[in-house]
Amino acid sequence: MDYTVDSLAGPLNAGPGLPLRVAAYSRIAEAIRKGGLRPGSLLPTEAELGTSMEVSRTVIREALMLLEEDGLVRAKRGVGRFVCESLPRLGIEHLQPFEDLLDAPGLELSLKRIQEVRQPASEFIAPGIGVRPDEDALLWETVIFRDGEEIAHLQEHIATRHEMPEASSGTTTMLAALKDTLGSALGPGNCEIGLTVIGPSRAKLLALRPSDPVMVLTQYVRRNGAPFYLAKCLIPARTGQLAVRQS
Repeated sequence: MDYTVDSLAGPLNAGPGLPLRVAAYSRIAEAIRKGGLRPGSLLPTEAELGTSMEVSRTVIREALMLLEEDGLVRAKRGVGRFVCESLPRLGIEHLQPFEDLLDAPGLELSLKRIQEVRQPASEFIAPGIGVRPDEDALLWETVIFRDGEEIAHLQEHIATRHEMPEASSGTTTMLAALKDTLGSALGPGNCEIGLTVIGPSRAKLLALRPSDPVMVLTQYVRRNGAPFYLAKCLIPARTGQLAVRQS
């Protein structure tokens, strides 16, 4: 077989507030980043990964979906999943907060904060916000509504060492709150666009079926030349056409 499982073996120990799928994601991503799983190599099957980490295939399937979304893994129908030949890079364009991107004339936009929690940064999140893997980061998870209909699921991350503005009411996204505080000190940034299926854990938040497709917007923002903020926004088809303004 064209893969190495030694670095993946052992039970997962998910800390408080950290889902098992994220712990599985982090272990596989770490093996990719450190060379335990080589670029282009075939990954173990879902069943093999589940046995190795002592978790269900459902947990592994959702972890692999996240890895595909983040550009670390690609699937080849009828063969399996492979480590991507090259890992994703950060870009240079500046992008607006998601509530500005999703706003539409004559329609009421509202936000519902699902959670504000400190948790270890995954192998994907860590370089995007300038911390070490497993160093604590702040997560804001939000559902965005337009005229009462769920149109986006948003997860935003920043290092806990940065001072955050007060926004516990959940009426704004993290990036909008940061822009109000830091203004032109933010940027540059970029947004990567991809497609995936929503999966069972997040489908309920957007009133979708687990197999429904969604657009994935992964947004990076830098500050003073260093990685600062990272967000992932899932958008279903009913959200409609998007206009992305960059400068």
